[in-house]
Amino acid sequence: MALRAEWRVIVPDLRGHGDSAWSPDGDYSHAAYIYDLAQLIHQLQLAPVTIVAHSLGGSVSLRYAGIYPQNVRKIVAIEGLGLPPKMLAERAAIPAQGRWEKWIEEKRAMAARSPRRYASVAEALARMRTENRHLSEEQARYLTDHGISQNEDGTFSWKFDNYVRGTLWVDIPQEELHALWGAITCPTLLCTGELSWASNPDIDGRSKYFSNARTVAFPGAGHWPQHDQFELFMAELRAFL
Repeated sequence: MALRAEWRVIVPDLRGHGDSAWSPDGDYSHAAYIYDLAQLIHQLQLAPVTIVAHSLGGSVSLRYAGIYPQNVRKIVAIEGLGLPPKMLAERAAIPAQGRWEKWIEEKRAMAARSPRRYASVAEALARMRTENRHLSEEQARYLTDHGISQNEDGTFSWKFDNYVRGTLWVDIPQEELHALWGAITCPTLLCTGELSWASNPDIDGRSKYFSNARTVAFPGAGHWPQHDQFELFMAELRAFL
């Protein structure tokens, strides 16, 4: 919202999130997300675009920028590099057969889950505040109001499909991912929170795979630095744009 006066802002909901349709077969792979983004940019003839994306959206957008470097003018990835090397190493220690088995079992378990129902918006808001204590009351209210829908019985549930909770046990090899990062030609801003579970790419070495990237670590911020340190983030964003 803060950029609307200066930019044409398009804010797409990823499949299974917000008001976008849910995938009928629960396909929330990176490949599916990348195709959706590619089609959005292609159909609306948006290229070259400037992308600002968080977490999963950042991961998807960085891969897109590596596939179509000519289509991206600048990109800001907020906590968008995926699992840090330490967690990737722990996962890599599991044999491939075991990772595929975990993926199948987890997806099967998702089918048995029912969306959680909240008796009121206030109850959903309390849940939002519990999950991210860095949010201000205004931010938490905004995310809650736009993130829930009312069920027929009067209760409220989050809009996202339960299947999006699935862990990405199966993905492209890290060497291919690094090659995609290396293919990005546009100026790139990598944002991270100093209190986040995701490690700083300058410290863990992942920033070396980018040819034109700068990292900004926000103090006192977790996985959502654009919320936790809004003013600092907007200052960095405006300067970069």
